[in-house]
Amino acid sequence: MEAERSFTQQSHLKDPEKLAELESCSIEGEKAELRRSLKGRHLSMISIGGTIGTGLFLASGASIATGGPGGALLGYGLIGIMVFFLMTSLGEMATYMPISGSFNAYGARFVDPAFGFALSWNYWYSWALTVAVELSAGGLIMQYWLPHVPNWVWSACLLVIIVGINSISVKGYGEAEYWFALIKVVTVVIFIIIGIFVATGVLGGVKYGTRNFTLGDAPFVDGALGTLGVFLVAGFSFMGTELVGVAAGESENPEKNVPTAIKQVFWRILLFYIGAIMIISFLIPYTDPNLVSSGSVQDVAISPFTLVFKLAGLGPASDVMNAIILITVLSAGNSALYACTRTLWMMANSNMAPKIFGRVNSRGVPMHALILTAVVGCLAFLTSLFGNGVIYMWLLRASSTSGFIAWIGIAVSHYRFRKAFLAQGHSLDELPYRARLYPFGPILAFVLCAVVLGGQGYEAYTNGHFDWGVCIGGYLAIIIFAVLYFGYKIINKTKIVKLTECDLSRF
Repeated sequence: MEAERSFTQQSHLKDPEKLAELESCSIEGEKAELRRSLKGRHLSMISIGGTIGTGLFLASGASIATGGPGGALLGYGLIGIMVFFLMTSLGEMATYMPISGSFNAYGARFVDPAFGFALSWNYWYSWALTVAVELSAGGLIMQYWLPHVPNWVWSACLLVIIVGINSISVKGYGEAEYWFALIKVVTVVIFIIIGIFVATGVLGGVKYGTRNFTLGDAPFVDGALGTLGVFLVAGFSFMGTELVGVAAGESENPEKNVPTAIKQVFWRILLFYIGAIMIISFLIPYTDPNLVSSGSVQDVAISPFTLVFKLAGLGPASDVMNAIILITVLSAGNSALYACTRTLWMMANSNMAPKIFGRVNSRGVPMHALILTAVVGCLAFLTSLFGNGVIYMWLLRASSTSGFIAWIGIAVSHYRFRKAFLAQGHSLDELPYRARLYPFGPILAFVLCAVVLGGQGYEAYTNGHFDWGVCIGGYLAIIIFAVLYFGYKIINKTKIVKLTECDLSRF
């Protein structure tokens, strides 16, 4: 039956509707599969949703204060270029073999089963901890309006909402993320337009020109160290763009929809991040004390977006931006839960996790994986309520760092994939989508991610004092990854997969 199924899948490879029907139906005697229900607009907005978040609405102001307008633009620009190459690398693999659940399976196929195992668990706990982060952030945001209601009440409500959305179906998740992302896109576009009007004196009556770009030590503040600080923050801001690779296996037509979403990433980064940072830099000097404190959800009133809207004379700017940031948090939590459940589902079906997590219900939702992730997210959230939140902060930093490990996994996997593809006698013309500037792209991404991971200790130095807690939190994810990799490798005696033996089967 497996041979017959493989032949049928290959024969329907170019027919998206038949392929979607095939993948969504269960074969007699087998368990139900994930559904190919995500449309092109869903994938496009999922990639947008992974790009626009609190890193833009809040942390962009602190980045300008750290590195100056020039340092902020350079830091975000370099990270944007890196993400573009990562997405093209992911796009080449995901369009050729859209594996349902997680792109981390590529690490096991093209590098080493131990590498895929470590990447998968690294990605799962990264997003599971992100669920906890968003639960905490949601509670803080709601206290802006209702300060007398305990934080955990709103966090519980947020958890119920995102679990409910993910329980419906993959199409329900895609539809919710579509509207969440659309609201964020509209907000940024309006911000840029209003910012241009303010900068030119149409609104507010003051022409700012470029004076803030040459104020004090600007455009580059604190030299290379200032830009490095921005570089680290910018990397965390772009976490989630790779979600399109997780969702590729549930797309109706991955060969068409994935490349479309990938190609748009660079221009979105250019417009949303570079455009927004330029507007903020024109209007608000890097010496403004509000920018220094604008990186926390507790300080939405001094978000750079809020400050610019107020310069335009928009009174209720704080309330509006608080609502937008709440939607951003809801979107991030929704995506985190989705990424976790699909990653755990993939691991269970690859003998990397208990088989129970590989089961799906009649709607194609891995409910056991969903429930476990929600429970782990809750337990991580509880650490923010006890012991002064020290463990919670370690987990938070580990979650952020593990995102760069996942990106390194994409770069290494793509480098090996292309070499294996040619080594096994294939032609590049067979690829539905081809990454640009190979091998420069994955090599550049690998180097920049390694720089960020190595630079985690940078933030541990504050005013000549070394903070061991910050250092441990920064490198904790690297230690966990190493333990997972070498532990699996020693127990299962795995080896680097030879290029001629890499599994290039498409389904």
